[in-house]
Amino acid sequence: MRIGALYIRVSTDDQTEYSPDAQVRLGLEYAKKNDIIVPKEFIFQDDGISGRKAENRPSFQRMITMAKSEDHPFDVIIVWKFSRFARNQEQAIVYKNLLRKSNVEVVSVSEPIPEGFIGDLVQRIFEWMDEYYSINLSGEVIRGMTERALDGGYNSSPPLGYKMENGKPVIVPDQAETVRLIFQMFVDEKQSCFDIAKKLNMFGYQTKRGGKFQNRTVKYILQNPFYIGTVVWNKMDHATREIKDKSEWVIKEDCHEALIDKEQFARAQELLQCYVGKKRKRPTSTYRHWLSGMLICSSCGNRLVKAYTSSAGNVSFQCTGYNHGACSVSHMITENKLKPVIEETLEKVLSGGDIVYTAHVTAPKEDLLRIEGVQKRLAALDQKEMRIKQAYMDGIDSIEEYRQNKEVLSKEKDSLTQLLETYEKEHSDDSEKDKEFLLDKISSAYTIISDPNTSHIQKHEALASVVDNIVYDKPNDTLEFNFYIDK
Repeated sequence: MRIGALYIRVSTDDQTEYSPDAQVRLGLEYAKKNDIIVPKEFIFQDDGISGRKAENRPSFQRMITMAKSEDHPFDVIIVWKFSRFARNQEQAIVYKNLLRKSNVEVVSVSEPIPEGFIGDLVQRIFEWMDEYYSINLSGEVIRGMTERALDGGYNSSPPLGYKMENGKPVIVPDQAETVRLIFQMFVDEKQSCFDIAKKLNMFGYQTKRGGKFQNRTVKYILQNPFYIGTVVWNKMDHATREIKDKSEWVIKEDCHEALIDKEQFARAQELLQCYVGKKRKRPTSTYRHWLSGMLICSSCGNRLVKAYTSSAGNVSFQCTGYNHGACSVSHMITENKLKPVIEETLEKVLSGGDIVYTAHVTAPKEDLLRIEGVQKRLAALDQKEMRIKQAYMDGIDSIEEYRQNKEVLSKEKDSLTQLLETYEKEHSDDSEKDKEFLLDKISSAYTIISDPNTSHIQKHEALASVVDNIVYDKPNDTLEFNFYIDK
């Protein structure tokens, strides 16, 4: 008996495929015939989405993430046709190989594959045919969308300030006020994109998707000609994220009601160009500071990154969320303030202070590995038991099928429980040894960090060997150290 997942995808451009309900029904029938349990929560569905790019399918990505997880909760993924899994041969191969490493198989209801070399060859032929169909269809779609754009039509959802009604964008009053405020603050009040984002978040304004504003979000709005009634199509190569040559753009003016007048929009573009001209080039050095990646903002959870270095060589750090306007609390702090506190904390730990840490044992003893392995198998059985019960409650399995499956799991559970008890009797508690080991490593780290002659790389490696991260709470002016064991 295996636990399975069912993946359903319906694209709006394919009129020959089965409906989602039909794909679910056929998938569950296949599962029952092949002794596979498919719990309701493992039915993943993406509607109206192309199969060429896996990263654009949220349910697909969620399913793959679960399959790759350490305790992968299902053993097989069922699809109606392999084209539902992917229409890009390269991605199909990559994802199937990735799943194979986690012992998760992909099977098709309507395209049975023989085992061995011939089966691999047949799969490649199916994948090639699916990709050819997708490429050919994509060309037809692009031609149609280009013609629509030339006629003043719309190929995507409108930005903040608009919604679609009867195929045309119409202004949404409350969102429109946000857009007008952004242009006013930028053009008339000469505020930066960063300051605008910060103030919008402070007063509770939200983006089109209900999130927080960042400086790049504000800049995108200021640069978008949609707000003066202009539609631009084919501007970006979405595969590479690169802007195409302007000669390839399809531009149609006065297509819908403008939200910003053209004079104010043109002034905004001039100001943006001025700011770009003043922007300093970033250094190309790959130099890493010894505190790189160690500091965490207590307000938003983002990393603190190097902000600038004073003429005296004192490095300042700032929250990356704050740098982008997404965090409302500045967490600016200098190396000269951090270093003495870090050294003092390590000294206190070594002199007998309490240690609160999470133990990450990267090279555990053989008995620990055995115990952990049995515990994982027992946990997996608990999950299977819940799923077969849910399958019965959802009407997927009969009461007799539920009883039979439960009996099989019960016998396996008893056997594993006895094995675990045997292993645990052989294993002694190593917690005190772990603490001693950690203190030895902290002592070594302290010696390196406090030595003015050691390099920044040596300091970083020493700190990272005992500290997972340091949470900086600016309002309370405190540092929280999270130690760990790395044997």
